[in-house]
Amino acid sequence: WRWIFYVNVPICILVLLAAFYFYREQRPQRGQHERFDPLGAALLAIGLAALTLGLSFGQEWGWLSAGTLAALGISIVMLSVGVYVEAHIEHPILNLRLVSNRVFAFANISFILCMMALFAPGFLLPFYFEELRGFSTIQTGLLMTPIPLMLAIIAPLSGSLADRLGSRWLAPVGLAIACFGLFLVSQIDTQSSIWDIIWRLAIIGIGQGLFMSPNTRTIMGAAPRNAQGEASGLLATGRVVGQSMSVALTGTVFAALGGATAGTLLSSPQAHSLPPTSISGLQHTFVNSFHAALLACAIFAALGVFTALARGNEEAVKKVR
Repeated sequence: WRWIFYVNVPICILVLLAAFYFYREQRPQRGQHERFDPLGAALLAIGLAALTLGLSFGQEWGWLSAGTLAALGISIVMLSVGVYVEAHIEHPILNLRLVSNRVFAFANISFILCMMALFAPGFLLPFYFEELRGFSTIQTGLLMTPIPLMLAIIAPLSGSLADRLGSRWLAPVGLAIACFGLFLVSQIDTQSSIWDIIWRLAIIGIGQGLFMSPNTRTIMGAAPRNAQGEASGLLATGRVVGQSMSVALTGTVFAALGGATAGTLLSSPQAHSLPPTSISGLQHTFVNSFHAALLACAIFAALGVFTALARGNEEAVKKVR
């Protein structure tokens, strides 16, 4: 499994070399460089790392355990100090003026909620396919393809539509479709057919594809030209935070309702020796936990629809440039 990560190393090296080659003429002249902010970078990096650690292992360690509370406490302190530092230096790594822009702020909040809603299915569905339904790893991987496949098809089309029609309505409509898809997926059970699952997952991919490009266009369009890098950095940070919170919150719901324990028992060798009534009870527990976790994702998406609508219109994007 380590090769999943190793294979990206040469790709990253090629991208870096290509960036140096193609952007060499756009390097700033001597004296035009802004000073790097090492203190802000260190504070924010430690804070985000501690937040990710606490959210990722909170369920395993226990939410009230010393390790989890320490990680979350460090994250709060470091991020608070980091924000204070960034607000009082000349060249911050985190440009807080961008966050004060309503369009930029609400589009980023929508993006974080989108990540919270749409990252968890990739975390939960393998448990459903393998532990509840008994599919192999390869079969599970193939059954997971409708979401990224539809995303790859729809995202370029939605980007073109956003260029012509604007992103005011495309983003909330896309997230609303994804919300509907999440609700549909939350209704699958032990008897759902393969095709019944596939078309529901495809709806999530369509909604995500309609949302991502227009919302990203809004975020980058709301930032001044000289702050595009900072806007991109905030977007990447929102992705990490949203994904971490997605796994932490839905994983907690799934485990608290007994889904994790039921799935482990159903996929264990001892499951064959259990009576049918016990198997049925474990399946019922797993399905109920799975439904609750997916409904939580749908709620995140619904909140994202409201923040996408609240961000303002296309004229607001133009005014902040």
